[in-house]
Amino acid sequence: MLKIRASQQRGHANHGWLDSYHSFSFANYYDPQHMGFRALRVINEDRIAGGGGFGEHPHNDMEIITYVTEGALEHRDTLGNSTAILAGDVQRMSAGTGIRHSEFNHFKDRSTRLLQIWILPERTGIAPGYEQKSFLDAFKQQSFVLVASQDGRENSVSLHQDVNIYAGKFKQGQQHDITLLNHRHGWLQMIDGNLRINEHQLIRGDGVAISEENMLRLEALSDAEFLFFDLA
Repeated sequence: MLKIRASQQRGHANHGWLDSYHSFSFANYYDPQHMGFRALRVINEDRIAGGGGFGEHPHNDMEIITYVTEGALEHRDTLGNSTAILAGDVQRMSAGTGIRHSEFNHFKDRSTRLLQIWILPERTGIAPGYEQKSFLDAFKQQSFVLVASQDGRENSVSLHQDVNIYAGKFKQGQQHDITLLNHRHGWLQMIDGNLRINEHQLIRGDGVAISEENMLRLEALSDAEFLFFDLA
């Protein structure tokens, strides 16, 4: 079963410096029918204006993934990390027992676009942690790349949850098959372009919840970028 979450159905908040779309309930956007999917709790598509950003704020007991698609995001936290997250980078921050951080557009004169993802951890009270890796070289070799996993295999960032996250960058006409093992679920989040998944067509910003499906065929109807979540 595939259930489409159309781009225009998402929650939307425009604060001037931040233009944000929420696939699931977040902040002032509340929809009891869309509180998350399996361990996925938040998928926000954020565009941050030049010089804009989030001042220092707290998190706890959440796996937070940042995937930058345009520009760069400046990150600082109470673990002592201070870095720029560039397009092609994936950052994992385990909030655990508590962490504070700030995020700002690294550039003053152009916007930064990113997906921020929150995943419920397999247990609460873990020690806070941080990891960041670039996947630009991996995308020179393949178009469907494992970027996060529970065991950190294939040079992916590691998660405290049974979730595999793949980033796809397809050229028009490219096809790829995904096999979901028994009792696994999927979520596909479009970033750019047009994609067909089985008999459904997706456009920029669309998401699709996948359950009780063993075989998925992806076909890029144009150049397309997306994230695919393989979920317990």
